[in-house]
This record gives sequence, C-alpha cells and structure tokens, in this order.
Amino acid sequence: MKRLVVLGGGESGVGAAILGKVKGMDVFLSDFGTISEHYRAMLDEEGIAWEDGKHTPELILNADEVVKSPGIPPTAPLVKALVEKGIPVISEIEFAGRYTDAKMVCITGSNGKTTTTLLTYHILQEAGLNVGLAGNVGKSLALQVAREQHDVYVIELSSFQLENMYRFKANIAVIMNITPDHLDRYDHEMQNYINAKFRILQNLTPCDAFIYWQDDPVIRRQLEQVTTEARMFPFAEYKEENTAAYLDAEDRLFMNTPSTSLVMPRADLALSGLHNLFNSMAAGLSACLLDIKKDDIRKALGNFQGVEHRLEPVVTIDGVRYINDSKATNVNSCWYALESMPSSGVILILGGKDKGNDYTEILPLVKSKVKAIVAMGKDNSKIVEFFGPHVPVLHDTHSLAEAVETCAREAKEGDTVLLSPCCASFDLFSSYEDRGRQFKNAVLELNNKK
Repeated sequence: MKRLVVLGGGESGVGAAILGKVKGMDVFLSDFGTISEHYRAMLDEEGIAWEDGKHTPELILNADEVVKSPGIPPTAPLVKALVEKGIPVISEIEFAGRYTDAKMVCITGSNGKTTTTLLTYHILQEAGLNVGLAGNVGKSLALQVAREQHDVYVIELSSFQLENMYRFKANIAVIMNITPDHLDRYDHEMQNYINAKFRILQNLTPCDAFIYWQDDPVIRRQLEQVTTEARMFPFAEYKEENTAAYLDAEDRLFMNTPSTSLVMPRADLALSGLHNLFNSMAAGLSACLLDIKKDDIRKALGNFQGVEHRLEPVVTIDGVRYINDSKATNVNSCWYALESMPSSGVILILGGKDKGNDYTEILPLVKSKVKAIVAMGKDNSKIVEFFGPHVPVLHDTHSLAEAVETCAREAKEGDTVLLSPCCASFDLFSSYEDRGRQFKNAVLELNNKK
C-alpha cells in the first residue's frame, strides 16, 4: 500500500489526505502548527492518522510521496531531508489533477487573480456549467475530486502552489501580470519569482490556450525566452497585433476567439477601473474559449458582485469614504487602488510584513493624490523613511484601532480613507482577511459613535 504523507493541516492538506484515503493509500498528516477543530473532525471522521504541534521524522521520512502545503518553503529542513532521500514532494493541485479528467482553467498573476478567478467561476456557473472553484479560493481541489466531481474547475494558483506542480496540465492558463512580490521567498531574485509563475505553462498542448496581458513588460520579456505550444490570446487596453480582447475608440469591449466574437459597452461591466477591465477581459476570454453563449457572458460580466477586501466600500462617515483594500499585499496592487481613487484627498494606510517592497512604483500617485499616510505595523521604519520627504503628513501607528482613529482625525469631508497596505498581514493579523474584517469593524464602530 502506498504511503502518502501530507504536510499541513489546512484546506489543501486535509483535502489531499481525504483524496489519498479514497484512493486506498496509507495516509498520515502532520502540521507543525495547530490544526483547527473543523479539520481535526474531518480527519477523524475519515480515520486518517494525524499530528500537530510537531513533525515526527520517522513518521514522515518513510513516505512514498509527500503532498506539501504551499506555505511551507522548499528551504524548510524537513523538505530538504525529503528531497535528499529522493521522496517526491508535490502540491495538492498536482496530486488532485491525477484523478480527474475535468477541464482546468488556471489563473495566476501578482494582482487580479482572485477577482478574475471568481468572475470566471461566476460566468460559468451562471451559464449552468457543473463547475468547481479551487486553489487559493473555494474548497480544496483534492476534496472536490474525492467527493463531488465537476466538469470544469476554475483554479487560482499562487507561485507557491506552482512550485511543486510537474505533470499537471491546464486547458486554459491565464497570467494576469507579474510584478515584484514574495521576493523574500525567492532569494530576492525577481527571475526566480517569474520562473515560478511561468510554470503554469507546463505541459500545454496545441489544443490548450494561454491568456495574458499583452503590455506587461515582464511577461513580454519572458515570452522571448519561453515557448509554448498553446494558442495565445493576449488582452490589452487598446488593440495591438494579435490582441484577442481590447477596447475600441467608442469604449466598447471586444473579445475574439476562433468560435466567438463578442462586443459589449465597457459601461455595462459590473466592475470599474482599469485593473477590473483586464480582469473582465481575461474571464471573458476564458468563457469564450469554453463556448459559453455570448448573452450569458455579457449578463454575468454585468451582474458580478465583486470581491471582499478588494476596493470594498465600507461606509461614508461625515462625507469621508472608507475603503477596504486589505487584499493589496504588494506594491503593484496598491498602485491599481490609487489609480482608481479621486485626484486628491486620499489618506492611505500602509504597512505590515514587508516582502522586499520597492515603493518607487507608487510614488508619483502618492505625490499627486495622497494628503496623508498612516503607517500601521510593528516596524514602520522603511515606510517612514521612504515616504517622509514626499507627503505633507505621515503618522507612525502600531495597531489598527490607532490607525483608524488617526485617519478619522485627519479626514475632512470629501476625503477617502484607503486601507491598501502593500504588505503581508502577518505582523499584526492572521491573514489579509482578518486585517480587512478588523478594519471594517473598526470603521463601523467609529460610525456607530456618531
């Protein structure tokens, strides 16, 4: 009997463990942290052996294969020990992909991938397809393959997940953009990060499709060195050579694939802003390639509700708008947020766990739109040093409550308070979702006091 060891007791790990059990394997799951009660109960119900609070080498290094949580870096001592012993280490997506013939729409990028993934899923669901949502959003792909079986899966893939994918194949691969992110994971070498993202093109055939932002300079350069057999469908704001999705002079969105030619006014899109135009293009092209009816695509692009923690309006208090963009965990994501803001009067909350950020990219927008920066983190020295000479007001705060109170004091009618941190959340919060929800609660509490 094949022995499968799973490292990590979260959504992906527990899903992989259950799929392994369904396939008749001897499964053991180990988590160095604490497994939540929900996942413990799932493992116990399936009769899967597990441990938390430690990794027991003799129960792990006897594996035939290991499924590793994407959050565990390849430099972890246990992972190195597994590699030295020649034990294959794979991702949950790689593992699950072996046991389904479903079509795979796989989406990655530094920014926009969550919105694009959810929008693509929304279009396919509205069209009546038997579709699953997996990866960084939705339920574990492995759990769905074990228990549900869909005809199509829409999967958001991080660079971490792509690292341990080898034979898995997308039918439609999407790269939204590539900007510096997670460089602390990649030895502060941008090319290492780029290489991880481009693993999404592995194993594509001439029957498959590659959708990407045509004007992304990083993608352009990488495509000079990397080839793919897949059909290519680039999107851009305006038409260039071979552009598959673009705007015309009358602000109409065109999307062209071999089987579908779709036109709709940009004003009919549910999501506003340039970044969301690109998200809509990528999702729409994916739907066209899956032969979804044009009317269904237009309708779904027009009624999508958006993503929590991504430019999410919270409330307006005394004429001041509060916007939760906690999902902006890198500099480029913050750039898109600032690009969509009014021309002045922005109070910007920055800070968190720095991932090797270079704030130069957003400096012109900060100079033109931001009246004050409120730094929020355990250590704000880099933000204070970089932005201090460039903004009229900069506050150094070390808790969310202090940051919101400071913003409220600075804000005047017509201003916008924008939480778009540029950083990971792990210095003060458990996740960007936790940070966003705490921000919303603090703002609503502020409103209740009025």
